[in-house]
Amino acid sequence: MNPILARRYDTAEPVRIEVAAGRIAAVTAADAPAAATDCWPWVAPGFFDIQFNGYGGQEFSAPDITPEKVAQITAVLDRFGVTRYCPTLTTNSAAVLDRALRAVAAACEASPAVARRVAGIHLEGPYISTEDGPRGAHPRQHCRGPDWGEFQRFQEAADGRLRILTMSPEYDGAAGFIARVVQSGVVVAIGHTAANAAQLHAAVDAGARLSTHLGNGSHLVLPRHANYIWEQLAEDRLAASLIVDGYHLPPAVVKSLVRAKTPSRCILISDMSGLAGRPPGRYAGSLCDVEILPNGRLVVAGQTELLAGAALPIGVGVANVMHFAGVTLAEAVRMATEHPAQLLGLAPGRLAIGDPAELVLFDLLPPPDGNGPPQFVVRATIGPDSSP
Repeated sequence: MNPILARRYDTAEPVRIEVAAGRIAAVTAADAPAAATDCWPWVAPGFFDIQFNGYGGQEFSAPDITPEKVAQITAVLDRFGVTRYCPTLTTNSAAVLDRALRAVAAACEASPAVARRVAGIHLEGPYISTEDGPRGAHPRQHCRGPDWGEFQRFQEAADGRLRILTMSPEYDGAAGFIARVVQSGVVVAIGHTAANAAQLHAAVDAGARLSTHLGNGSHLVLPRHANYIWEQLAEDRLAASLIVDGYHLPPAVVKSLVRAKTPSRCILISDMSGLAGRPPGRYAGSLCDVEILPNGRLVVAGQTELLAGAALPIGVGVANVMHFAGVTLAEAVRMATEHPAQLLGLAPGRLAIGDPAELVLFDLLPPPDGNGPPQFVVRATIGPDSSP
């Protein structure tokens, strides 16, 4: 592989990166005129998206998912600078979830390339609130309280690859269930919940460590003081994943959440829907009918406010969070690389000698109208199965 010439995301230093046997072999300062290096791309560790539901018309949790389709979706990730991810299965019947978990596991067994990308499976539901608002677009008929026996069967179907469970602690016995899940080695995230303060604190005491897409999956109207968003925001033991696509959270809310949590406890996710990549229009989804509006907003069909997932990649979130919350490029990139890796107990890449050569080269271009966040453009994704 030819040496990589780029600017480091964390220091802006022009560097020459050499790769050998799939690992970074050397990182040295590049001696070149500023006029040349200003045109070089930025380089960062490959993004790690822990909430990715599908792409191009295919959801992971759809009844027709197959190992081949899992591999096809995984192959798309280079477009977005993503080198590791968690295929995310949303609420459905036990039979559909069992089939989907087996399909992801089989895809990993059949393809080392898929296995290298899949850091684990994220199961979002079915143990979430049945209330309108908190359940979002998840089908009410499949939302239910936690069941340890069923969860064990899900883990067996996944061949042990379940790594994150998003659930609501509002059900009786939820704290004990959470403790057992955590003890089994799975990260518990709180999401799609109508839980009260006592239930939330009990969940964290039992080991819950993350708030899934904080600020979304909630009632349209909440008490101004006593509500589950404030409680999770104030709980320092919880990290928060955020969808910063410009639609799920207004800029002022992003700024407030990041400042309250601090960048070190924030994780960027795309929450990419299976309909991402499709043109505007109305579609039959695995959860409900959805609509992609002309501006790219993905909503439950028939209205314009209730969101049904996202259609923009994680790099857009990197650019947006810089503009909305005033964080540096280094802080924004860490939200999409180091922090999700640390959540799952994995070694984060830091462009150091010996690190896996899993990199993204990208540009941050001025916004078309001169205002707003920069445009994030991937130049190349480098990994064991790709080349610049």
